Amino acid sequence: MPDYFDRLTSRTDTPETGDAQKQDAPSPAHTDDTAAPASETDQYTASNLKTTAQELLKYGLLEADRKPNLYQVATSQTASVNRILEPFDLRLKVDDIRGLAFLVVSEQLFRDGGENDDEWSHPLVRRQRLNMEQSLLIAILRQHFIAHEQEAGLGAGDAVVELEELIPQLQLYLGDTGSDTRDQKRLRSLMENLKNHGIVSDIDANDQVVIRPIITHLANPENLQNLLHHFRTLAGQAAGTDGDES
Repeated sequence: MPDYFDRLTSRTDTPETGDAQKQDAPSPAHTDDTAAPASETDQYTASNLKTTAQELLKYGLLEADRKPNLYQVATSQTASVNRILEPFDLRLKVDDIRGLAFLVVSEQLFRDGGENDDEWSHPLVRRQRLNMEQSLLIAILRQHFIAHEQEAGLGAGDAVVELEELIPQLQLYLGDTGSDTRDQKRLRSLMENLKNHGIVSDIDANDQVVIRPIITHLANPENLQNLLHHFRTLAGQAAGTDGDES
């Protein structure tokens, strides 16, 4: 008769036993070698957040009517987007009435930079100062945009303006060049510059442009007040010159 030792040996040689299965299973050390560290998976950023942040860094804004899916991510996950932007001293600002999400420079950068505005700098944002003619055209376009919203409703899109409507208003402040061709060329050159800032669309075949909603934030009351002060200063200088000549 087989003794206890024989029976124990027979059980360990049987494939169905638990000990045999343990021998076939990979060792814990082998499993750990092939698994990704937990810290790497924890730091993964969802692809929709990545795409949204990249689009904002590339263009500076998102419009609901042009990029609806990315705009939805920006507005529904603003805190997550801001966590991505924080190391760049940027943050997201949302104008949900006009369907607009855009980047602004973090206020912390201004506090760290001191009180001198001329010392302001940002490694990713190049500060472009608009000249007087460009600023004037932005103010005129903002007036047309606000009039469009008053008529069609706040946040209404497709604020279209014809170039022919703008020329007399520019002439009022900048003077008449004496040539319709030169006036047209001046206006088109200014429009091309503003298009690069995302303020207007391309000029279409009917000599019309669409004014983008970002204009309400670029041409804010403070900027318009500074422009008005500049024109008053110029008017005062001109009046003083005329008085000296008389």
